[in-house]
Amino acid sequence: MLVDKSTPVRHLASTDSTNSECIRLANAGHAAPFWVMADQQTRGRGRLHRNWSSKSGNLYASGLYSFETSPEKLAQLGFAAALAVIDAVSAYMPVDVLQLKWPNDVLAEGSKLAGVLLESFPQDDGSYLLVVGIGINITHAPQLPDRKTACVGQFQNPTSRQLTPVKLLPDLIACFEKWVLNWQQKGFGELRNAWMAKAYGFGEKIMTSNKIEGRFEDMSETGGLLLRQSSGQVIEISAGEVYFATGGG
Repeated sequence: MLVDKSTPVRHLASTDSTNSECIRLANAGHAAPFWVMADQQTRGRGRLHRNWSSKSGNLYASGLYSFETSPEKLAQLGFAAALAVIDAVSAYMPVDVLQLKWPNDVLAEGSKLAGVLLESFPQDDGSYLLVVGIGINITHAPQLPDRKTACVGQFQNPTSRQLTPVKLLPDLIACFEKWVLNWQQKGFGELRNAWMAKAYGFGEKIMTSNKIEGRFEDMSETGGLLLRQSSGQVIEISAGEVYFATGGG
């Protein structure tokens, strides 16, 4: 993948899911990279098969890229996407309220502002297509039963110009491609360090979706969450959801 300021974007009034639309376009022969943005999604989805609330005014976009590397390494680009969200929205809201919850949620004052969904698919030539789905709450913070949410508008200066998905997406793409290029040239190290500098809940007690408990010790060199258990043993969590005692995210 090369950084390209002219990465094409297909803007739709409505679709079921921008991730699904990317996959359909790829299957129809459209070459990567490209992005799809929709004003609304009728069947938006998040991680762990969750529905993604998709009111008009928020950003719903997915990018398709091609890589010659393993799905395990491609999972690291979820951290790149989350960092890209912070880079892009920090021009419109205070950066000090923004944090990152493992593996790829963006929080504002502990409430979910944005999420990332990665999907990868093998190709006949040995490469992989990667769909990077990003949802950002710009004007609406959906009411969810299991978590607090936030939107960019809550933190914007009331005298500043209204932010729109169309305005934000080019910055988001540029920020994401910048982090991807850094990852390709230098490996995961700088990306990992930048993510850890904004990590939410560092040192706090966590329970995973598999009922494993421990304190957030660090992130591994491959992107796994390192938990120190009460026995002193440090274990690595590579997938799933995490829940903090403070209730954030």
